[in-house]
Amino acid sequence: MLFFLLPIFIFGCQTTKKENTAKKLHIVKEKKEVILKEKRFLLNKNNAIPFLFEYGKENPENKVRITTEYGNIDILLYSNTEIHRANFIYLTKKEYFDGTIFHRVVPNFIIQGGNSDNPKVLRKRSKIGRYLLPPDTRKGNKHHRGIISMPSSEIDNPHKLASPFEFFIVQQKPGAYHLDNNYTAFGKVIDGMDVVDKINSEEIDDRETPHKNIYMRVSIIK
Repeated sequence: MLFFLLPIFIFGCQTTKKENTAKKLHIVKEKKEVILKEKRFLLNKNNAIPFLFEYGKENPENKVRITTEYGNIDILLYSNTEIHRANFIYLTKKEYFDGTIFHRVVPNFIIQGGNSDNPKVLRKRSKIGRYLLPPDTRKGNKHHRGIISMPSSEIDNPHKLASPFEFFIVQQKPGAYHLDNNYTAFGKVIDGMDVVDKINSEEIDDRETPHKNIYMRVSIIK
């Protein structure tokens, strides 16, 4: 009787091994498809807001650190500007800001960053997508000194749609309240205003561009 059972047992083991191999190949295939899908995914004017709304639910972090040669700037992102917070966290996790610069400095007013002509940064943008963010100015957030806000994308922009890749920090004392109804204040500096002041004191040209490149790296604190 054992002679009859042995071939069946061996055949059963071979079948199980084939099934396990097939499952592993299927899992690997699914992972590759997910990776390819993520690489192909680009934000645009149609999908950006729904995507960021859902992304914000799954990524509740609200503290980031901007690292510069002058020191760190720690920022608390507001929960009542959900889309803008989610966008900043998304770009931070994508490491978009790393290698960008503070490209605009207006003495005793603001420092502005997130832009760069560096080809690496331009490639990062192309892999993220092209989209704008609508203003969110009805939450009562004021442009006090130390507020992080988002600039408009163009001069000819009546709806004040914002460039998602750039931001500015108010350095003016006690604040720049004439900006309140036009730009979205979506966070505040909780540590490092001395660093903001140092950057704001940099020498600039007639286009408000610092003579030296002030690079940054942005990371999640919490």
